[in-house]
Amino acid sequence: MEVHQNQLQSINNKEEKQTDIWQLFREAQQNILYLNKQRLTAIEELDRVKNERQSLVNKIEQLEAKKQGNTRRDKLAISSELLLRIDSMVLTGIIGGREASDFRKLIMDSRGGVTDDLYDTIYKKDAELLAKLRHFSVKGKKKGFHIVHICTEMEPVVSVGILASYVTGISLALQRKGNLVEVILPKYAELNLDEVQGFREVEAQLYSYFNGQLHENKVWTGVVHGIGVTFIQPVYYSSFFSQERVYGYSNDFERFTYFSRASLDYIVKSGKQPDVLHIHNWQTSIIGPLFWDVFVNQGLEGTRILLTCQGFDSQCLEQPEKLALCGLDPSRLYRLDRLQDNKKAHLVNILKGGVVFSNKVIIMTSIQSKDQIISGLGHGLQPTLTIHKEKLLIAPRGFDKSIWDPSLDKFLPQNYSADNVNGKSVCKVSLQRHLDLPQQASKILVGCIYSDISEFDLENLKMLVWMASKKGVQFIFMGFSQSAGISTALEFFKEEMKVFYLHFLLSANCFSREPFIGLDE
Repeated sequence: MEVHQNQLQSINNKEEKQTDIWQLFREAQQNILYLNKQRLTAIEELDRVKNERQSLVNKIEQLEAKKQGNTRRDKLAISSELLLRIDSMVLTGIIGGREASDFRKLIMDSRGGVTDDLYDTIYKKDAELLAKLRHFSVKGKKKGFHIVHICTEMEPVVSVGILASYVTGISLALQRKGNLVEVILPKYAELNLDEVQGFREVEAQLYSYFNGQLHENKVWTGVVHGIGVTFIQPVYYSSFFSQERVYGYSNDFERFTYFSRASLDYIVKSGKQPDVLHIHNWQTSIIGPLFWDVFVNQGLEGTRILLTCQGFDSQCLEQPEKLALCGLDPSRLYRLDRLQDNKKAHLVNILKGGVVFSNKVIIMTSIQSKDQIISGLGHGLQPTLTIHKEKLLIAPRGFDKSIWDPSLDKFLPQNYSADNVNGKSVCKVSLQRHLDLPQQASKILVGCIYSDISEFDLENLKMLVWMASKKGVQFIFMGFSQSAGISTALEFFKEEMKVFYLHFLLSANCFSREPFIGLDE
């Protein structure tokens, strides 16, 4: 019995040991599972921290990039303000043209260092600023071109057609590449510059020749998007730019000829010596013959003329004797190889004069080649364009994203960006609702912003709309044409296509009632 009890006790002890071992094993398994779960949780937490860290790094990089961009824009604005102050000192007789030219080169060659050192004195009296400029005046090699636009539109100041965004976009792009860019505009009555921060009237008298006499002008200067802008306002001919519209008056030739002559007078009197005078469309084409016949020997021997044409359908035909209004010799220019119109031989063609007297001519188009434009879209200028074919350049229409950013536009129902396009469908449906189009985010919606459409393009467009609309494609056309014929054709097109998913937004030939919206920002 005793032996038997000892055996039973031994068995019980073994079973208890086995039970303890299994208990330990199960506890070990649970611990391992718990540790694995904790490990996975730790890995997930680590990934989350890494992602948050990367997100913070990205945000910091974006903020740094934005800060650098703002800093660069600030320096451009300071440089432009300094250059305008130099112009003012020349006009008021404080400094001469040669010293002003040296100061301009100083600013152009040292956008960073000098502008930082002069920041505190930029709004002080002329004597203090002049002392600083003379202190920093050093000879240096010119690094960029000095380009002056003489034009009738610029965003966001005054915008009628595609010219306004083109002038602003190309000016910003050229400044980013280290060039100095300025813009000269008419002072339209709608633009109340007294209420705009940073714009001021230059206390100087600028006289310009017109209609046999010298007439006084007021000059206003300021900075838009970091670009120096000058406005010229006639005193005696104050009615020239007091109308509600920019274009479309019987005296448009007189209005823009006066402005063109006054712009050249301002450039000479302020001592500017730009590398390029960039003129636009027929409105400032008279600068071509004016420059070579009157102004080239007034310190502008190194300047060249660049003409940009948004199209050839608007040319301005006038009586030859009217050229004398701005000081030109009609008998010298009224020739077939100069300004005489190719079809109406008794008239002069102002746009033709711009083509003939410019060193280069840029033609804005998205689809046509140079030969197509010369043969089919010259609107009577084919012989002239053929003779001057070598100076013609074709440039596609583009978009400058620095002007508009959908991620920042406060007027959009929902913002979006290239990285997050979710808000784009919301904007699309909102646009469809606003224009009474069937509201469906999955529908293909084609937007077309145009300045002018030829009859050939219009016929192709009709066929495209007809075919695509049968598949539910929606179209929105927005734009403006200075040509009455094209506007009428577009109205007929709108009427023909009204049964399709199509909407037209035809803008009037006038500028915004709020021309400086967003300028302070």
